[in-house]
Amino acid sequence: MSAITVRILAADSMGVRSLATVVEAGGVVIGLDLGASIAPRRYGLPPHELELRRLEEALDNAREWIRQSHVIVVTHYHYDHYIRDEPDLYRGKILLVKHPKVDINRSQAIRSYKFLVKGIGDSARVEYADGRAFEFEGVRVEFSKPVWHGAPGSRVGKVLMVRIIYEGESVIFTSDVQGPADPEALEVLRRWSTPRPSLVVLGGPPTYFAGYKVPVKDVEAGLKGMEQIVREIRPSVLVYDHHLLRDAKYKDKIAHILDAAASNGVKMVTAAEYMGRPVEQLEAMRRELWGRS
Repeated sequence: MSAITVRILAADSMGVRSLATVVEAGGVVIGLDLGASIAPRRYGLPPHELELRRLEEALDNAREWIRQSHVIVVTHYHYDHYIRDEPDLYRGKILLVKHPKVDINRSQAIRSYKFLVKGIGDSARVEYADGRAFEFEGVRVEFSKPVWHGAPGSRVGKVLMVRIIYEGESVIFTSDVQGPADPEALEVLRRWSTPRPSLVVLGGPPTYFAGYKVPVKDVEAGLKGMEQIVREIRPSVLVYDHHLLRDAKYKDKIAHILDAAASNGVKMVTAAEYMGRPVEQLEAMRRELWGRS
């Protein structure tokens, strides 16, 4: 029986932009990136009513688990990874967050100031987690140094990855590494491969942006990083989601990785499938939702 329980509350395969995850171990509840958003425009169209409904459901779920969590992790300050305008939700919590002034781009630095200084203030215990490890009732929570949100030099900045270990079991949450496309992120994951992770929750590359907003070579690097996780890290289960699931043809883009997973004893599923739910790629389906061809 697993010593660690993992729930994925919201994700792009569940109709919203998110990777909100809750980990329970040894009686400690850890909320990871509990937030959600939707694209203001896709294919030139605004969000459909169904997307708006899923967003409110996701945010309600995130709010409830923020209340239930003993520890809250914020790996970076993009709005789908925390709830920015409701600081009272975090009152009395332990917050393990990306450092707001070190190894951070201007946009995230501004957002972190508004969230942590103007919002949270001294109402919660805030710890800057970059490269650190913490222990709660025998549950070890380890953080990577800041790694790129995608390929090295990404204009959207850096994020933290998280490993949780309890009773010899390991779970890894990669946040928005997009593959990873950053070789240094992959090197951290290699170091974290012992003990073999029972689960890796992975933010996949934005294949829908390849050659448009993201260079093709960066997306290819992210796909290569995914394949290396399957072949080298070999988690029992690899949940792949987030940016990748904004591509209606995501399965075609990762067919070779799914084959590699099957050969290496790795079960690959989306967040929705992991939670026993149907895949709802609402952003990728926005034209169909609006009845457009």
